[in-house]
Amino acid sequence: MKLRDIHNVYFLGIGGIGMSALARWFKHNGKAVSGYDKTPTALTNQLESEGIAVHFEDDPAKISDNIKSSKEDALVIYTPAIPKDHKEWAWLKAEGFNIMKRSQVLGLITESMISVAVAGTHGKTTTSSMIVHLMKTAGIDCTGFLGGIATNYGTNMVMNEETNSIAVIEADEFDRSFLTLRPDAAVVTSIDADHLDIYGDKDALKESFALFVSKIEKKGKLFAKQGVGTQILGGENNVHHFSYALESADITAENLRIEEATFVFDYKTSKKTISGIRLNVPGFHNVENALAAISVTKYFGADDDSIREGVSTYKGVKRRFEYIIKSENLVYIDDYAHHPVEIESLLKSVRALYPNKRITAVFQPHLFSRTRDFAPEFSESLSLADEVILLDIYPAREQPIEGVSSTMLLENVTAERKMVCEKEQLIEQIKAWQPEVLLTIGAGDIDKFVEPLKAELL
Repeated sequence: MKLRDIHNVYFLGIGGIGMSALARWFKHNGKAVSGYDKTPTALTNQLESEGIAVHFEDDPAKISDNIKSSKEDALVIYTPAIPKDHKEWAWLKAEGFNIMKRSQVLGLITESMISVAVAGTHGKTTTSSMIVHLMKTAGIDCTGFLGGIATNYGTNMVMNEETNSIAVIEADEFDRSFLTLRPDAAVVTSIDADHLDIYGDKDALKESFALFVSKIEKKGKLFAKQGVGTQILGGENNVHHFSYALESADITAENLRIEEATFVFDYKTSKKTISGIRLNVPGFHNVENALAAISVTKYFGADDDSIREGVSTYKGVKRRFEYIIKSENLVYIDDYAHHPVEIESLLKSVRALYPNKRITAVFQPHLFSRTRDFAPEFSESLSLADEVILLDIYPAREQPIEGVSSTMLLENVTAERKMVCEKEQLIEQIKAWQPEVLLTIGAGDIDKFVEPLKAELL
């Protein structure tokens, strides 16, 4: 199926962060868009306000008449989260509609575009949104398919101005979906073990990343975190590979320092130095993400002044080191971290920014399988906080696993004060502890506490 043949697009699971970005892209490019999701959310409300019809009952009768009357020019896009017994899903299959996964559609959209794909088990949303912002600042037209809400733009879909814009894609390793892409340039931020419920073990995950890298166009560019490229690059390839890290890599951050809660550094390669870059989104890991984003943007022709301006004006991504409260008496940060490596990076950065303050971490584990697979690592990373509150595990797509709970993490946490807390008691418990630096951490529904906590603590 060719893009030019598509006039009507229907989404099964339109409210997901990646799916809603695609819905916005099709609407922006003149297609009739509608969809189903299980429950209304802020994202579905926004889509409806933009003229996209969304319904919340699993009923084939609710599917748009546009879709039903024009099977030949209709495309159905589904998320793997749709259950196998879904009635609309079954009806659309039985009727013989053109049905594709989101990842396949991304491949279809970008096959005729110059593209940048950002992959990795952590950091890809921040890095891809940073690339988009640096390109826009430099006057380079791009389209951003993001896995989070970019604060600078208030959306997960940054639109192109011209038809020949560069596509910047957050390339998801979940379900191996990034293997549909053939990027001209790519970033791999990390390949820590994750999604073991899908991959089984880390070797299978690394093999998938190796396949992703093999799909980079000949003579393309790969920017990979130091130590990552050597694990996933085969003996024979036509890709120019550059490593990046805070130090001891092809691309480094020299003279790195913190000035008034801002990270300041010089971007350094063997041929180039850009001095005095100021990053207002905190975190040592975000300095590394910035190194990758600067490298990609320089590859596409950005000048040094626009790089400095772009980095200094980058505001981050919703739920990635997001300041909710920043006052003399209380700092409150919300973060999506859901893997031990992410939690460690977050807490080390917070400790560097606030070395003399007491840090209280509230963590909601995400998935029973991930909690089981990384229990010792979770306990160790959370122990970097002074106080730890654990919520029950957010199950997402999983059924409970016997013996796996938040209590098993708590036993090995060495923080001065720790507890497992019911959601209903969380706000009162936090108020009782009177935190100095508070973090809510996790990829489940812990973000629902952000506004109530802000109201109580201000």
